[in-house]
Amino acid sequence: MRRDGTVQADGPGRASAMKNWRYIALHTVAAAAFIFLLQRYVLHASLESSLLWALTLGGCAAGLAYSQSNR
Repeated sequence: MRRDGTVQADGPGRASAMKNWRYIALHTVAAAAFIFLLQRYVLHASLESSLLWALTLGGCAAGLAYSQSNR
């Protein structure tokens, strides 16, 4: 906030950075949830195996989304 009471904008780069992080988080959660449900209920894998695959592929999805958002 400035001395005269007006609010200063953070600039155009800040809003796009937040959209990128939301995109990455959404991509990660969607991929992890999909693989967990597939492993657990369609392929009848154990809970530990399903969680491990969800964590692994969620991390891979996060890496891909991060690399795509920085192009």
